[in-house]
Amino acid sequence: MKMWLDLLLLVIGFVLLLKGADVFVDGSAGVARIFKVPGVIIGLTIVAMGTSAPELAVSVSAGISGSNAIAVSNVVGSNIFNLLMVLGICAMMKALPVDSGIKKRDYPISLVATLILLILAGNLFFVGKVPDYRNMNASGGVLYRWNGIILIALFVLYLAYTIYLAKKNKETENDEAKKMPMWQCLLYIILGLAAIIIGGQLVVIHAKNIALAWGMSETLVGLTIVAIGTSLPELVTSIVAASKGETGMAVGNVVGSNIFNLLLILGVSSAIHPIAISMASFVDLCVLLAVSLIAFGFVITGKRINRAEGFTMIVMYLAYTAFSIWRG
Repeated sequence: MKMWLDLLLLVIGFVLLLKGADVFVDGSAGVARIFKVPGVIIGLTIVAMGTSAPELAVSVSAGISGSNAIAVSNVVGSNIFNLLMVLGICAMMKALPVDSGIKKRDYPISLVATLILLILAGNLFFVGKVPDYRNMNASGGVLYRWNGIILIALFVLYLAYTIYLAKKNKETENDEAKKMPMWQCLLYIILGLAAIIIGGQLVVIHAKNIALAWGMSETLVGLTIVAIGTSLPELVTSIVAASKGETGMAVGNVVGSNIFNLLLILGVSSAIHPIAISMASFVDLCVLLAVSLIAFGFVITGKRINRAEGFTMIVMYLAYTAFSIWRG
C-alpha cells in the first residue's frame, strides 16, 4: 500500500514540476516583455534565483543548525548537473544559441566565481598542510565567515551590474498581442515557482522511498536521485523554456543559477557557520572547474551548443556519476 502511495505522489510531483515550469516560464517571459528586457536577463535573475530557491532553503537551514557541510556538496553537485545535464539535454532537443553577453560576461563570471571558491575552500591546502588524498573524508580547508561575506558582496555586485545592464539594454521590439498584465505575470511566477518547489520535494522524497524499498543503498540514492532531484527545477524550467523558443532564458537560467549557488548560497551558509571542506568536496570543486572550462570551450567555439556537444556533456555527467558511486 505504501509503495502505491509513493508512486502516486511521485507522479503528482512530476505533474506539478512540468505544469509549474510551464506557468513560471510564461510569467517570467511576460515580465520581460512588459519591461522590454531581454529574456536572457530574466533568466539570469528571476528564473535563476527562483529555481535555486530549494537549494537556498536547505543550505540556510543547515547553516542555522550548524550542520552545513552538506551545503558544499549540494551546490557543487547541482552546478555540475546544471552545466552538463541541463544544457546537454536542452542542446540535444534543439541546438542552443548562446547570447553574446553570456559568452563574454556571465559565463566568465561563473568561471571566476568557481575559481575564487576553489581558492577559499582550499585555504589549508596552500599553507603547508599535506592532505590525505587516499581518504576522501579527510579534512581539508574551511570556508570561514569572512569568506562568506566576500562571496555575498561579490553576488550583490554581480546582481547590481546585471540590473544596470537590463535597464541600459532594453529591447525596442515589443509584441503587444503577447503581453499580459503585471498582476497576472506575478501570479504565474508565484504559482509556478510554488508548484516547482513542491513538485521537486515530492519527487525527491518518494523516489527515495521507492529506491530504498527496491534495495538501493542510501549512499547511492543520495548520489543519484537526491542530487538530480535538487536540480529538477533548473532542468524542467530550462527544457520548457527551450521548447517555447526562450533559449536565452534556458541558458541564462543555468548560468545565473550556478552563480547564485556559488556566491549567495555558499556565502550565506558560511557566514552563518564556517563550513569544513572534505577532500571529496575539494575534488568535486576541481571537477566543477574542469567541466566549466570544457563547457565554456563549447560555448566559445561557435554561436551555439550543438547536439553533438550536448551528447558529449551528458556522457561526461554519467561518467562523473559513475566515478562518484565508485568513490563512495
